[in-house]
Amino acid sequence: MTEGLRVTKAFLGQFLDHKGARLGLLALTLFLFLAAAPSPLVGPLQTAITATGDFLAPPSSEHLLGTDEVGRDVLNLVVHSARISLMIAMIATVISLIVGATVGIMAGYYRGRVDVWLMRLTDFFFVLPSFVLALVITPVVLEVIGRGGDVLGFRPSLFVIILVIGLTSWGFVARIVRSQTLSLRERTFVDRARVVGSNDLFIMMRHILPNLVPQIAANGALVVANAIYTETALSFLGLGDPLQPSWGTMLFLAQHAGAASAGGWWYLGAPGACVLIVSLSFVLVGNALDDTGNPRRRAIP
Repeated sequence: MTEGLRVTKAFLGQFLDHKGARLGLLALTLFLFLAAAPSPLVGPLQTAITATGDFLAPPSSEHLLGTDEVGRDVLNLVVHSARISLMIAMIATVISLIVGATVGIMAGYYRGRVDVWLMRLTDFFFVLPSFVLALVITPVVLEVIGRGGDVLGFRPSLFVIILVIGLTSWGFVARIVRSQTLSLRERTFVDRARVVGSNDLFIMMRHILPNLVPQIAANGALVVANAIYTETALSFLGLGDPLQPSWGTMLFLAQHAGAASAGGWWYLGAPGACVLIVSLSFVLVGNALDDTGNPRRRAIP
């Protein structure tokens, strides 16, 4: 236990020494704070009925980020949208990492025909961009299940986006996990586990998976960034839900209201900047995790 704590402290120390990690974590902490408690900070989510401003009013002391086409405060919308955008991205990432890690470990551990078939499936999702798959699948699924009601607390449109992003963006995670598993399965500690009679599932979960956590975490941060971009693009194309607004939905509404031609740069700029900052922050954190956990990258000056 003491050795484990020492290794963890050393890893965290090296990670936090990384300038990109500190900058990314600072930005993410701010946005997670906004997403966790939007109402105490900016009040309840404004609607067309409760809007307090003029139509497309520029930033002022009363409305720091201006208003939208029906007079709603853009700062209020941006803060409330943070919860939906981040929640969609995080849940989709968890799904993606679970699928990718499972496929990668099984392919690398069993090899042979299992490896061939799983990698051919992975190639399909790896070569075809996840956004293209999501763009094709999302409207079809929505047409089948409808947009009414809710699924696990999400309206159907958002639930489908979460599921589609998670199930179409795991390809490169699977490839990375497979390559590491091929190396780990030949290690001495795996041979010892086989000798004492451990079954394959126990070996994969107890001996191989823990050694893959740094790589999975580093790539998970990059998956989150990609999930945010994909959700934003899908919502911008009108596949989101205005009743549970995200940053992508705000961009869709701003474009639909003609904010660009009307000079309402704040309406487009605020959610766009949030998407850019959060995505870049996750990329910085992911690169810092990779630099810290990869000895060969640490050796590069």
